[in-house]
Amino acid sequence: MKNVIRLISLLLILMLLPVCALGETVVTSFYPIWLLARNLAEGIPGLEVRNLAAPDTGCLHDYQLQSQDMKVLEEADLFLVNGAGMESYLDLVFSAFPDLPVARASDGVPLLYGMDALQIGESEEEEEGEANAHIWLSASNAVLMARNLADAMIRQFPSLEPGIRENLASLTDRLNLLDQELKDGLSDLPRRGIITFHEAFPYFASAYGLEVLAVVNREPGETLTPAQLARLITVIRDLGNPPLFTEPQYEDLSARILASETGAKIYTLDPVVTGPEENVPLDYYESVMRKNMETLRDALSE
Repeated sequence: MKNVIRLISLLLILMLLPVCALGETVVTSFYPIWLLARNLAEGIPGLEVRNLAAPDTGCLHDYQLQSQDMKVLEEADLFLVNGAGMESYLDLVFSAFPDLPVARASDGVPLLYGMDALQIGESEEEEEGEANAHIWLSASNAVLMARNLADAMIRQFPSLEPGIRENLASLTDRLNLLDQELKDGLSDLPRRGIITFHEAFPYFASAYGLEVLAVVNREPGETLTPAQLARLITVIRDLGNPPLFTEPQYEDLSARILASETGAKIYTLDPVVTGPEENVPLDYYESVMRKNMETLRDALSE
């Protein structure tokens, strides 16, 4: 009888093991949210963070959910997104997974609407009232985003609150330090105007005292017509040939043409929407933002 009892007990334990081993799964929509969530989950046993979009996807303006994405979402206990219009597919997620908790990092973050800068490309007719979703490119916004994500994780996994709170405190300290470094490092530049090839940097510019004079294309990778190129050449010359900032994710022939025609120099700013997938340091976001600061100091000190 004792052997039978032991066997039954063992079978019960084996039945329970897969549930325990699976732990909790947080899925993030794309790279910047993944970076924040990884920091919040660091060192917490049984808490897995998976990213939906591949790390080379970039921004999600026109992203369509793939079949493999749906499989990942089926296994999710919590879906963390940027919000502010970045994930255009959320209605599909709500329909396909009505019981899946979804948390937006943008809740309570002050949003920028419209564009004060001149827009050159074919997407310049921006819908009135549409928010710019690139909120993470201000370190102070990233603090608010991290807090939103941590609160959502604690609501979903209350037993993990101590570890999440500890990680949030550490991440907040680091992001506040980064924010002050960026403010100090960009405070004394003789020039403050930049031209970008994507609408990613208004939050960065607003936070750190820069001015986006023109946005070449609202969406990256769009091709300018000859008439648009001619117009932009005139604009750049009239503005005194400010530096042009492209992004590492996109090859842009237009930038090379504009530089050749105007003498304006080309630099690279990274909006932290792509990056490595393996062996990613927890401070990857901070490293990229500091590199952006050094690039701007180089470009705007001339």
